[in-house]
This record gives sequence, structure tokens and C-alpha cells, in this order.
Amino acid sequence: MELTGREDIDVPIAQAFEMLTDVEVYERSALRRGADVTRLDSLPQAGVGAKWEVAFQFRGKPREAQIEITGFDAPNEIEMKAILQGLETDIKIELVALSRTRTRIQFWSGMKANSLSARLLLQSLKLARGNLNKRMAKRMAALRDDLEDRYARMA
Repeated sequence: MELTGREDIDVPIAQAFEMLTDVEVYERSALRRGADVTRLDSLPQAGVGAKWEVAFQFRGKPREAQIEITGFDAPNEIEMKAILQGLETDIKIELVALSRTRTRIQFWSGMKANSLSARLLLQSLKLARGNLNKRMAKRMAALRDDLEDRYARMA
């Protein structure tokens, strides 16, 4: 199953990439939401090989995910792999400069099930595809607003 999203932001591509790869911001955000985030690598900053283990509650059950950055082409692309209890997800975030001050962020996620329970979860996600696309559009709009606000504070 695939999910995609696209948003244009009023931030130069270099600054957009820098803000998207500021992993400490996302770690703190996950901690505020009640997740336990553990960094598994010793890299000084985000790059290929950066790994995290995230434990959280979802629908009343404890879940664990492993996330790893598998591709890093500054300032154009970030690739990640996430594994959540038999559900393997490849994530790709591409940045395209539309002008000196405007950037397009394209998000792609492909999911594949490796266990029976993951297949059942994936099937229910496919049935809720319309809802997921709406939620993805809202998340992308929130990301756009956040990046534009952070950039305005930097300038």
C-alpha cells in the first residue's frame, strides 16, 4: 500500500532540508506525546545509518518501531525504513526547489506486511485509504506551517 503527499512551502531548499533533518525536534515531539525514543547510533548528526527505537501506545496496546535512515542526499532527498511488528515501511521525502525562496516537499510511503497480523492491519488500512489520505493532507499542511514558522523565527 502506498501513501503520498505533496506541499509547497515558502522556505529555501537548503533551510527546509536542514529543518527536516533536525531529528532532535522530532525526538522531543515524540517524547511530549508519551513515546519512549532511544537513539541506537553514535552519529553526531542525522545521516545514513542513524537508527532509533520508538516505543508507544497505539489503540491501547504497546507498540515498538525501529526507524533507520537509509538514504541521505542533501538537500534533495531522505530515505528511511521503519519496521513495526511485521509491517515494513519504506519512506522517501524529496525536496524540489521551485524558486530561490520556495520548495516543494514530496512524501511517499510504501508498506509491506511480513506476518499474518501485519497483513490484517494492512488490509484494514487499505479499506480506510480515503481517511488516511485526508489525514496525510492535514499532516503535510501542518508540516508546511511548522517549517514556515520556524524559518520566519530564524530570519
